[in-house]
Amino acid sequence: MLRSHIVDYLIVFGVAAVATFGLTPLARRWACKVGAVVHPDERRVHTRPTPTLGGAALFYGMLAGLLVAAFRPSLRAVITSSSELWGVLFGAVAIFGVGTIDDLRDVSPPAKMAGQALAGSLLSLFGVTMLYLRLWPTDHFVSLGTGGGDLSSLITVVWVIGMANAINLIDGLDGLAAGIVAIAAGSIFLFMYGFSGAGLLSETSIGPLVIAITAGICVGFLPWNFFPAKIFMGDGGAMLLGFLMAASTIVIGGRSPDLFPGKTFFFFGPILIPLVILGIPLIDMAFSIVRRVGARRSWSKGDKEHIHHRLLRMGHGHRRAVLILYAWSLVLSGIVLIPAFTGKGNFMVLLAVIAAALGLFTYLAANRDENGNGESPAASSTNVDVDVATDEPLVDVNE
Repeated sequence: MLRSHIVDYLIVFGVAAVATFGLTPLARRWACKVGAVVHPDERRVHTRPTPTLGGAALFYGMLAGLLVAAFRPSLRAVITSSSELWGVLFGAVAIFGVGTIDDLRDVSPPAKMAGQALAGSLLSLFGVTMLYLRLWPTDHFVSLGTGGGDLSSLITVVWVIGMANAINLIDGLDGLAAGIVAIAAGSIFLFMYGFSGAGLLSETSIGPLVIAITAGICVGFLPWNFFPAKIFMGDGGAMLLGFLMAASTIVIGGRSPDLFPGKTFFFFGPILIPLVILGIPLIDMAFSIVRRVGARRSWSKGDKEHIHHRLLRMGHGHRRAVLILYAWSLVLSGIVLIPAFTGKGNFMVLLAVIAAALGLFTYLAANRDENGNGESPAASSTNVDVDVATDEPLVDVNE
């Protein structure tokens, strides 16, 4: 199904990207109108007021992709063969709604997690659950049952909560979350392409459709969100992307007990791609919690010790720090995809060399900005008030 209708999935991808690109300025105006603007403070790296609520453009871009898919005769079976896509739709509404409320006014962490659990529960209710769990690194599987039992439902909810928070966590620099998810989604789609060729992917699987839409909305949003960002995706957008990643990886990672070259790696890849690619900030978060508790401060109280703060302090410009992390994501995606398509690990040494080179570049180029001036663009930006609706300064900075 995936190989024979690749053009249809590319059309869905394109429509989702174009719709998101066109809707983002409208979301920006809406954010300005309702006062959903993030102002610079001691913790944030941006230096001017920036509208949020970009998640609205991502959400409606997703709907545009689904609508076009519904009118593609070759994809109609994917939509009508089961209730799974309804679970994705209702779950997306729930998690986007909770995230958007948090963008408009703060929602407590327990309440936000409850919304994520609701989204995961809706997925499970409509049949998007794992059926098999691999006991890695062995070739044995544990059957979770075919009726959406308690264990499979619990794993689905935990998976959604983990993915939603992982993507929300990496949304710390302009363009970082959108770019990383676009790379991860593209990698997952390529793997599904190979998986389909081996006859291990159902013809009516919603996985390729959901992941194509996810990649599309990220690509469409990225031009507005890359440094210097004109709009942030907010919690509504970040949590939505995490939810879509969770839904697509569930139906490809936990539906078949058959062995496939690279599947041992890739079963964990979809959930680990956004985690491992930015594993440093997750580890840094753990150390931050230990540090704060050790200092007798609240574990949830923010500081300026996360990975993006550290990279900027090392001397990397905002744009370069993001590109470095993009490069790491591509390397890790290659580690997943090469065994899947070749059945061999011969290129692992080459990838290890590339990874080492990236590590060296991260440190050796740390004292120079993108122009070689030895100063971080983020640090050198003039912090002036601007009209967030037009990007024009409210005062003449030359006076």
